[in-house]
Amino acid sequence: MDLISGIGVSNLGHSNLRVIAAIKNQVDKYMHLMVYGEYVQTPQVRFAEKLVSVLPDNLQSVYFVNSGAEAVEGALKLVKRFTGRSQILACQNSYHGSTHGALSVMGNEDFKQAYRPLLPGINFIEFNNTSHLDSITDQTACVIMETIQGEAGIRVPDFAYMQALRKRCDETGTLLILDEIQAAFGRTGKLFAFEHYGIVPDILLLAKALGGGMPIGAFVSSNNIMDAFKENPILGHITTFGGHPVCCAAGLAALEVLLDENLVEGVAEKEAIMRSLLVHPAIKQIRGKGLMLALELENFELNKKIIDRCIVNGVITDWFLHCDNSMRLAPPLIISSDEIRLACGVIVEAIGFYCN
Repeated sequence: MDLISGIGVSNLGHSNLRVIAAIKNQVDKYMHLMVYGEYVQTPQVRFAEKLVSVLPDNLQSVYFVNSGAEAVEGALKLVKRFTGRSQILACQNSYHGSTHGALSVMGNEDFKQAYRPLLPGINFIEFNNTSHLDSITDQTACVIMETIQGEAGIRVPDFAYMQALRKRCDETGTLLILDEIQAAFGRTGKLFAFEHYGIVPDILLLAKALGGGMPIGAFVSSNNIMDAFKENPILGHITTFGGHPVCCAAGLAALEVLLDENLVEGVAEKEAIMRSLLVHPAIKQIRGKGLMLALELENFELNKKIIDRCIVNGVITDWFLHCDNSMRLAPPLIISSDEIRLACGVIVEAIGFYCN
């Protein structure tokens, strides 16, 4: 049983029949034709149209890329081009990918030090600390932030903090990039995690579950902001395989399944079941929202032993890059109550094996 969904990819589980059918149907028509944007292609247009139909009005322009990291790279270029500013603020313990720009806004020096020098003009603030928002000024191009921090061990911000963040960005003309590469498509109990906070980003980053198991990412913004890529230079961001028609067909099918089967509606109840069953004195804390949870233990050594025992007993889980004493719990949204009970039983047994 995959209790981490391939790190947030397999929200519909593995090998959903409608997604597979969409892939096969598109493969029979055509695959790669030309660099993304050169030809108008039905799978790209239909998928973009469906995406914007479930997003706020200002998120109306979709740029498909190959991965979450490339979505980050495109967004960082876009904010500099649109604002004419170069200062970027990111969060401590953030994770946005491993390419050069994405690594530059990662908030963990251990993963970065071997690759310096990285992008200049990047500073870090503490996630969910309102006093740090004064660092946002009229020289700041953007704040890039995970709506809910993933590799930090699932850190959920306060409503007031997110409201204050949006207000400060508006006051200073700073663009807000929300990275929902892990959190989107129902994982938190809303279709998009920013819906919990009554705010809308200027740029939204998507990947992982976006493709229904196929590799694809996207950054989504307004027509006004995205137009900055149209000139000086004329091709502001270029990608050969971004918006691959097979990936777009798969992504459209996956989104339609998610909506048609109302999978988001059951997430909160499934979270409650997991929390009620994961009880043991060795569990220090369970953090998160929806089916994006972290189970905190004493240290990495204990966590790793428990994870390994779970895997041997048929339940796949792991830890977090920036929080290795916590276990990742992010099952597919289709998981049943009985499967939750089975998986939680395996986890509690493994904890008891080492902690009783």
